[in-house]
Amino acid sequence: MSRVGVTNVEKVTRIGEQLYYARLDCFVELGPEQTAARFDEVINDVIGKVVLGAGAFKAEQLAQRIAVEVRERQNALRAEVTIAARYPEYKPAPVSGITTQEIYTLFGSAVASERGTRRLIGVAAQGMTTSPDAQRLVAERSRERLAGDGFTDHQIAGILEAVPLATHNQLGLGTLHLGLPEECETDVDAADVLAIVEDSMSSEIYELMKRSDEGAVVEKAHSRPRFVEDCVREAIRGTIERYGGLRDDAFVSARQENFESIHQHNVVAERFGLLGDLRREIEAGERVAHHTTMREWLDAA
Repeated sequence: MSRVGVTNVEKVTRIGEQLYYARLDCFVELGPEQTAARFDEVINDVIGKVVLGAGAFKAEQLAQRIAVEVRERQNALRAEVTIAARYPEYKPAPVSGITTQEIYTLFGSAVASERGTRRLIGVAAQGMTTSPDAQRLVAERSRERLAGDGFTDHQIAGILEAVPLATHNQLGLGTLHLGLPEECETDVDAADVLAIVEDSMSSEIYELMKRSDEGAVVEKAHSRPRFVEDCVREAIRGTIERYGGLRDDAFVSARQENFESIHQHNVVAERFGLLGDLRREIEAGERVAHHTTMREWLDAA
């Protein structure tokens, strides 16, 4: 069997110092003569033992412990566990400083085999993006109108530099995963990954804001117009800057989806691959022929 497992196991678990609502999927690869005897019972027993046990773990560490124990209990060739947990962060609004609770999704995965364990940590966060194309069109029309009113080219340039220009904006969903190969001891903080995701978009968003905060968010977003592909490139760049010391066989996946405001469709961009390939693309301009997928990276374990 390539994979046998259970999905959508729901638990309240402790990750770090907080209790989170989590959904877990767990699979094992069995030999040709093996059966998944009482598999769901074993899985739930192991998950309950690890989740409810003493100690505070990160999502990928929880996934690792579950994967290792399930593989041993089932005498399997390999085991794979994925955790998706909804969790809160408390952030101050940009101007008023009022505290607001934001909800994010934390991902943790692990594949355990004879070679060791591969871990994957990810974060999904919402933000705001603004359109460079529409802003350029608005700028062209503004130049024409200002010139018609007698302003010089120098004055027009100063005005357009000082005044935020209108464009259409949309809600964006950014997702970033970072994969750590076997025997990699680097510690990845979900808060750092979250910061990279939010900074890749035109602006962060906040659940609760005063009017001064709303003005600051809109002005920031319109001063940093970005396409979906711009967001992905910024997420990749931020990851390499923050985790540039990782081995070349580490894995990175960035995805941006924009929920369009003036279209009836959404727009998506993705870039995934080995960290070494991405580093060479950025630093040396080398074009990589094959982009390693998350599935390929996990299966390589």
